[in-house]
Amino acid sequence: MLEVDGLVMEYGGFRAVDGCSLTVDEGSITGLIGPNGAGKTTLFNLIAGAFPPSAGRIRYLGDDITALSTDRRFRRGLVRTFQIPHEFHRLSTLENLMMVPPSQAGEGLLANWLAPGKVTRDEKRVRARAEETLEFLELTHVAQERAGNLSGGQKKLLELGRTMMTEAKLVLLDEPAAGVNRTLLRKLEEKIAILNRERGYTFILIEHDMEMIEKLCDPVVCMAEGRVLIEGDFATVRSDPRVLEAYLGETVSGSDEEAGA
Repeated sequence: MLEVDGLVMEYGGFRAVDGCSLTVDEGSITGLIGPNGAGKTTLFNLIAGAFPPSAGRIRYLGDDITALSTDRRFRRGLVRTFQIPHEFHRLSTLENLMMVPPSQAGEGLLANWLAPGKVTRDEKRVRARAEETLEFLELTHVAQERAGNLSGGQKKLLELGRTMMTEAKLVLLDEPAAGVNRTLLRKLEEKIAILNRERGYTFILIEHDMEMIEKLCDPVVCMAEGRVLIEGDFATVRSDPRVLEAYLGETVSGSDEEAGA
């Protein structure tokens, strides 16, 4: 579904992403792990089109999208969320969802004057979809609450809901567990799994919560210093000495391994 080939992102001689290559299969939940500064979020920004890479190519659903704008990637179903939720904090939870679908009839000034019936029908359709999304996320009790008043976990669920208001095919989730209590985190995991299993969403998931990665992700990709260090199932990646070195800053010697055993 996604092919990243030799991506480089250079800032004044510093390479935040340094020749990164990976593939994402349709229908998978790919975990992206690595220490802070590994280049994970920069890689997300490149895939989403926030800025062009210094080198390398990105292919999505068979097409080269390296030069494609962010909005055109969005319209093709490539959607991302952020570690810090980007809600419209003065709008209600319901209104935040209704804002998402592109090309709504009511966005055009002339349509409001010349085709009010079409605008009304479109708004009803979008509202119904938003209400269904809130029900799925178990957020109907805060539908009319200002989004800025939601808890951290509720905002992360709302971020996930905003992807559901699009024709999303590939969703980039940037640290969905950050700032979420354990109860809502389990709910968030459940919803991601259902969207993947029953609705065909493909996910790439940046996360430091290894319990979440273990539950949801296969394969797991570990990055360090802007490069892919290893890719495999969770058990393989977790036990690889290079991964331990990247996280702990030191190699695991044979004596240490024996002592740990």
